[in-house]
Amino acid sequence: MIIQSERVQKALSLSNRQFKRLFGVQRQTFNTMLEILQEAFEKLHQRGGKPPTQLHVEDKLLLTLQYYREYRTMEHLAYEYNTVKSYIHKSIVWVENSLIRDGTFRLPGKKTLIAEAQKPRTIAIDVTESPIERPKKNSGNTIPARKSGIR
Repeated sequence: MIIQSERVQKALSLSNRQFKRLFGVQRQTFNTMLEILQEAFEKLHQRGGKPPTQLHVEDKLLLTLQYYREYRTMEHLAYEYNTVKSYIHKSIVWVENSLIRDGTFRLPGKKTLIAEAQKPRTIAIDVTESPIERPKKNSGNTIPARKSGIR
């Protein structure tokens, strides 16, 4: 697989530990995601069409990981990647949907998790009462308005 983006080449030149700290996934996981996205991109542009001029597939994956890892705003990412906020949003949604459609990174459902683990025998629920602070209802705290002053 040929990496065209300088940002991704720089990220891949980091050590495994630094890569994991910066982007939140192992390098092997990143490569698997990138392969899935390349296939989705080829399938999307199978019949031709306009090639993307703004960001490569690897850039889209990298910015999505940065978005989730660092809680950066789309405006900051748009500034860093020299594009607009709407294109960043569109890219993140495409990466999410492509990875979800593939199913490789799908988490097991709630029923599967309960079936694998033992069902809890004891459930603790906090039901302590705590008073809500509200103003007292009496006429001393309010200022009555005179009816003759209102027109």
